[in-house]
Amino acid sequence: MIDYKEIIKKIIPELDKVVSFFEKELLKIRTGRISPALIEDISVECFGQKFPLKQLASISILDPKQLVISPWDKSYIEPIEKAVFSSNLGVSPIVEKDSIRISFPPISEEYKKNFLLIISEKQEEANKTIRKWREKAWEEIQERTKEGEIKEDDKYRAKEELQEIVNEYNKKIKELSDKKRKEIMDN
Repeated sequence: MIDYKEIIKKIIPELDKVVSFFEKELLKIRTGRISPALIEDISVECFGQKFPLKQLASISILDPKQLVISPWDKSYIEPIEKAVFSSNLGVSPIVEKDSIRISFPPISEEYKKNFLLIISEKQEEANKTIRKWREKAWEEIQERTKEGEIKEDDKYRAKEELQEIVNEYNKKIKELSDKKRKEIMDN
């Protein structure tokens, strides 16, 4: 006999990854406070390869509306400037000697609506991934029940426990989402 709890336990790290990924995605969405996370993953083409910005420069907060990018090498300035300019942030980078300054405009109502929509899309993607892991575990439980490795009674217990865990993770996603929505609307 196999314990269904082992099957459920196997998906927990995957569900944790979904929540962690969702949190990182939300960091890329600007609220009133700016953060290096807004730009650190912008893809920069340098020497015929693509690198995330954070591998080519340090990023610091100059004031509540400005970030400063300090490239490790002067030859990175032009490709970084080009990548930031062509990103969908709606900002114009300003090159100043050995660094690049980015000023973020105030958040408009249109911007807020757009990002609320993006949050909803990302939340749905996270929920979909959680459902996928639930289905995977449930299929294995059903298969093991057919093979006689899990008792019929345990199968239904497993289904309930599995749903409780899924509900718990969906709740975490919703809480993160609601918190980010509030940050956007409060600005």
